[in-house]
Amino acid sequence: MDPSEFPLKSFVPLPCGGIGVDSDTYFNDANTQLASRVAVGSLVELSTQVAEGKIKNGFACIRPPGHHAEREQAMGFCYFNNVSIATKNLQQKFADTCQKIAIVDWDVHHGNGTQLCFESDPSVLYISLHRHDNGNFFPGTGAVTDTGKDKGKGFSINVPFSGDVMGDTEYLAAWRIIVLPLLDAFKPDFIFVSAGFDAAKGHSAALGGYELSPQIFGYFTRTLLNFAGGKVVLALEGGYDLPSICDSAEECVKALCEDGGDLSRLSVEALESIPNQAAQETIQKVIAVHKKTWPCLTGLQGLNTSELSWQTISQRFSGLSVHS
Repeated sequence: MDPSEFPLKSFVPLPCGGIGVDSDTYFNDANTQLASRVAVGSLVELSTQVAEGKIKNGFACIRPPGHHAEREQAMGFCYFNNVSIATKNLQQKFADTCQKIAIVDWDVHHGNGTQLCFESDPSVLYISLHRHDNGNFFPGTGAVTDTGKDKGKGFSINVPFSGDVMGDTEYLAAWRIIVLPLLDAFKPDFIFVSAGFDAAKGHSAALGGYELSPQIFGYFTRTLLNFAGGKVVLALEGGYDLPSICDSAEECVKALCEDGGDLSRLSVEALESIPNQAAQETIQKVIAVHKKTWPCLTGLQGLNTSELSWQTISQRFSGLSVHS
């Protein structure tokens, strides 16, 4: 690959004396291109085999990550947008069976590159749950009003948490009230997950600072298997605390093997507590912005989330055609 073909607008000098593609993303001419190509190629191959029915689902344990990479700019440790490339590959190769694809991004950082890639495309539903802090947390994108454009308007769903530290209780509420109903309405043929684990416990405030347990990622994975005929592929994104990455990835793999991901593995506190005020406000804003495009959210306007623990949320949505 010619270096001139790499997705870079410019190189910048780093404080250490090396060369990067932005202020925190190092570029090594000897290894970066190869590692990036192997990462995206691995995800393309894995997702292709799932689409062909050769395997049921999968987890691509790859680095570099990809969801920050834009069309002409590598950034945030991302060089190629692995999930976006794999999504386009499936739509081209399997036009009859993989046309509608959902991308669920639970990395603590917004996937600016992924949203940008599909912002005008109604065949791809992008849902991101991330720390936003009113645009003051990297990369600063992903506000609730960032909904896509043209024909793709309404198909970029951002759940941008701000203020308080978020944990299992807050994410469970957003998952059950927003994510699952949207997936049920969209009815994807295939699901990719940008599986970053930097929202898990163990990361400093600068890198995430949230308090999600490894078990919640397993639970999320297990619920996704109820859609798209179980055709679900996870791609590793961010995560910098090795113990939390290992534990979280293990929970996801167990869920993919249908040997984990049970709700009972979460703490009683997570299930019985109510979401904090900041999370409640975020959920209401998402509903207000998207209820016209997504009728499945219309009846949720004004929902009193201050009274909803996970248990009462599950009762409230017992009619939804997915398992809780």
